[in-house]
Amino acid sequence: MNPNFGTYQLAEEHDALREAVRDLAEKEIAPHAAEVDEQERFPREALDALVKSGFAAVHIPEAYDGQGADSVATCIVIEEVARVCCSSSLIPAVNKLGTMPILLSGSEELKKKVLPSIGSGEAMASYALSEREAGSDAASMKTRARLDGDHWVLNGSKCWITNGGESQWYTVMAVTDPDKGANGISAFVVHAEDPGFVVGPKEKKLGIKGSPTAELYFEDCTIPADRIIGEPGTGFKTALRTLDHTRPTIGAQAVGVAQGALDASLSYVKERKQFGKAIADFQGVQFMLADMAMKVEAARNMVYLAAARAERGEPNLGFISAAAKCFASDVAMEVATDAVQLFGGAGYTRDFPVERMMRDAKITQIYEGTNQVQRMVMARNLLKG
Repeated sequence: MNPNFGTYQLAEEHDALREAVRDLAEKEIAPHAAEVDEQERFPREALDALVKSGFAAVHIPEAYDGQGADSVATCIVIEEVARVCCSSSLIPAVNKLGTMPILLSGSEELKKKVLPSIGSGEAMASYALSEREAGSDAASMKTRARLDGDHWVLNGSKCWITNGGESQWYTVMAVTDPDKGANGISAFVVHAEDPGFVVGPKEKKLGIKGSPTAELYFEDCTIPADRIIGEPGTGFKTALRTLDHTRPTIGAQAVGVAQGALDASLSYVKERKQFGKAIADFQGVQFMLADMAMKVEAARNMVYLAAARAERGEPNLGFISAAAKCFASDVAMEVATDAVQLFGGAGYTRDFPVERMMRDAKITQIYEGTNQVQRMVMARNLLKG
C-alpha cells in the first residue's frame, strides 16, 4: 500500500478549505437558517460572513480581485454552506452562474469593469435566461435588444431570477436577430442602476425562501454598447457553455443539503428511544442510514469529477455536468425525504431542520435545467458518441 497515492484524493488545500468553510457556516450561518426561512428574508448575515472571509465568489480570478479558487474548491464552498442553509449557498453559487458568461466570452475590458466588484464582495451577480414561455425551451425567448448608436436598448422580461433585486449585475440573454433562431441570441451585462431596468415582485416559494426569486423587466433599458458579452449572436452558445460549468455547483448544493439531512438524522436516531432503546439500534433504521450515506458519497464523487473536468477545460462537458447535477439532486430529494421519515412526526414540524431541507432539496431537481432536461442532454451526448 502507498499512503501517498493521490488518485481520488483531494489536495490538502481543499481539505483545509472545507474545514474553514464548515467552521464559518456552523458559527455564522447556521444560527440564522431557520429564521431566514421562516421570515423569507435574504440571509444578510451569511452574505456578510462570506464576504468578510472571501468565500462569496471564490471562483473569481486573482487578476480581478478574487480568490482564484478552482472549480472543485468552489463546489466545496457551496456544499458546506448548503449543509446548514441552502438559501445562503446561492450566494457563491449564483455569483459563479452570473459571471461565468463573462469569464468564458467577455472582453478584457468587460471583465475589468464587472468582476472586481464581485470578487471583492461589493456586488453580486445574477443570471437571466428564462422567461415565462421560454423555460426548458430557452431559445424561444422574446426579450429583444437592438443597437442604437453607441448603446443597446433592451425590451422584455425574465423570470425565475435567483437573487433578483439583491444583485447589482445581471447577465441577460436577448434576441438581436429574430431570423436566426438560437444563433440570433446575444448576451449582455445589465447593472441594477441602468435606466429602464425594473425588478418585479418576488415569487412565493416552497423552499430556498431566503434567496429572492424575482422577475426582471426591461423597458427601453439602455446600456453601453461595450456591455455585450462576446460577438452578437453568440449568446446562446455562451449560455449553454456556462451551464456545463455551473451545473456541478447545483450538484454541490444538493450534496450539501443531503449531507445536512444525513447528519441531522444520525444525531436524532441516537437520541430518540422507542421500545426501550435508541432507534439507531433497529436494523431497518440502519439500512436507511446506510443507503442515505452511500448515495451522498456517490453524488459527491460525481460532482467533484465533473468540477475537475470543467476546471481542466475538457471538451464535451455536457454529459458529466448534467449527470452530476441530475444524480446529486435526485439523491438530495431522496435523502431529505428519508430524513423526515426517520424523524417521524417531529420531522414534519419546523422545530427540526429536516423539514426545511426537504423543501429546499426539491429545487435542485428543477433549476439550471430540470432533471428531465438533464437526461435529454445526457442521451444526446451518448448518441453523438
